[in-house]
Amino acid sequence: MFRSFVIALGLVIPLAGGGAAFADEPVDTARAIIQQQIAAFLHDDAEAAYSFASPAIRGKFPDKATFFDMVKRGYQPVYRPGNFAFGRSKVVGDQVLQEVLISAPDGKDWTAVYELVKQPDGGYKINGVMILQQAPGPAI
Repeated sequence: MFRSFVIALGLVIPLAGGGAAFADEPVDTARAIIQQQIAAFLHDDAEAAYSFASPAIRGKFPDKATFFDMVKRGYQPVYRPGNFAFGRSKVVGDQVLQEVLISAPDGKDWTAVYELVKQPDGGYKINGVMILQQAPGPAI
């Protein structure tokens, strides 16, 4: 009896660990996308930054130059962050909400809440960013 319990436990533990890793996958993917877009902004790579935008965002800003200009004017802490760190995250259906805590070069603290949506191909795209001059941000 003890032996069958050990074997059963040996089968359950790997499944439990795999389930936890799978649950974090959308968040890990969202964080990687946000990091890549911020890197594109820091390198003034409008094409790369625009590639992470969802179809809804592309509909509002139909070319990379218009999109890049909008971010430079309206989202300066995201465009040129000093330091940033990931805060809370939440997965709701096919959507990931990710908080990013930003210390801007001017010394002000900001909270950006990114919304990423799953695409038909299974990838995620940034569908919007709400930015507030405070840290931590509102409940997500």
